[in-house]
Amino acid sequence: MTRCGKIILIGVLFSICFVFSGFAEPQKTMSVQVKEGQLRSAPSFLGKIIANPSYGDRVEIVQDQGAWKKVAVGGLQGWMHATALTTKPIVLRAGAQNVRTSATGGEIALAGKGFSEEVEKKYKNLNHNLDYTWVERMEEFQVSPEQMQAFLKQGLVLAEGGAQ
Repeated sequence: MTRCGKIILIGVLFSICFVFSGFAEPQKTMSVQVKEGQLRSAPSFLGKIIANPSYGDRVEIVQDQGAWKKVAVGGLQGWMHATALTTKPIVLRAGAQNVRTSATGGEIALAGKGFSEEVEKKYKNLNHNLDYTWVERMEEFQVSPEQMQAFLKQGLVLAEGGAQ
C-alpha cells in the first residue's frame, strides 16, 4: 500500500471513530418524585444520608445497581432508590414566580401525585366512620438522620444491611 493510501485509510478510520463516538448513549437524567429525596452513601436504606434533593430536582444517573441508582446532584454523588425517581421531567412553574415561594414542598409533591387538601376533604366526607387522629399524629412524628444513625449503630446494623 502506498503512503498516500495509508494516510487515506487512517483518515477514514479516524472519521468512522469520530462519527460513532457521537452515537454514544447520552447521559441519563431523572427527576426526584418525592417530597424530599434521600441521597445515601451506600445503596441501602441503612446508608448514611448525605443530602436531600427536593421534589422536581434533576439528577444524573451514574450507575445502576438493582433498584438503586448512583446519581450526581448539586456537586455530590450518592445512591437513591428507584422509587424516589421518575424519567418524566418535572417542571415547577407558577406564572412568573418560582413555585416554591407560593407552595410548600409537601404541597408541590402531593399536587404532583394528584392529591390536594380538597381531595383529602372529599375523602373524609365520604368516609365519616374513619378516625384520622393517629394518621395525623404519625405525620407529625419525625426522626432525624442523626437519631436513625445512632439507632443503627446501637443495634450493630451495617450500612450495607445485615448485622455484625
